[in-house]
Parts: sequence; structure tokens; C-alpha cells
Amino acid sequence: MSKQIILDADYKPSDDEPFMNDRQREYFRGKLIAWKDEILREAKETLATLQAESENHPDIADRASSETDRAIELRARDRQRKLIAKIDAAIARIDDASYGYCEETGEPISLKRLEARPIATLSLEAQERHERNERVFRDD
Repeated sequence: MSKQIILDADYKPSDDEPFMNDRQREYFRGKLIAWKDEILREAKETLATLQAESENHPDIADRASSETDRAIELRARDRQRKLIAKIDAAIARIDDASYGYCEETGEPISLKRLEARPIATLSLEAQERHERNERVFRDD
């Protein structure tokens, strides 16, 4: 990154400015980093909780319940680990200036979609087409 961009706290990307200009890229970088930091903080809390709850339960029902909770929590953490990889990939796309553009069509992904799903790699139209094709092939 060659120059430092400082954003106002109330800045929101708008269609009135050039798409994926420096301010918009810095806005989405900040949003992605904050999301990743939150996931990592929650993961540390989960790890601490799992370590604290590792005591033996004399009652078999308590033990079974504890193991089920643990399995659910670990599955959620695995999903979040995959999400962190997608966040890192989005940050890399910001760095190489491909962020915000559809991987299929090369067209800009709407700011509204990026605001809702900052890791999006497909425009809404391409995503819908992709999901329709998945349904068609899944029904076979």
C-alpha cells in the first residue's frame, strides 16, 4: 500500500463516486479486518470455555450433553476457520485491485451486495445463475 487513506467514521461507499476507488477499498479492508478480528476473539473465548469444561462428568447424561455441545461448537469453529480463509482472500483481492468485480463476468459487484457480503466474489446475477445450476444438477 503506497499511501495511507484515512476515512471518516461515518463514511459509507456510494454509487456517486468511482467504483472501488481508494476510499472504498480502504473501507472494505477495514470491514473485513474487523470481521476477522471478531471471529478470532470468539474463537479464543470458545477455546478457553472448552478447556474449562473439560472436567469429567460423573453422570452419563451430563457427559453426553457436554460432548454434543462440544461437537457443535467445534463444527461452528471449523466453519469460521473457512470464513477466515475467505476474508483473507478478499483482502488479497483488495491488494491486487480485483476486489469488487465478479469472478465470472468481470462486472462490478453492487456496493449493496458487498456491504451485506464483503467476501462476495460473484455479482448477484452470477450468484443466482450459479445457484440455479446447482439445483438443476442436484435434482439429477
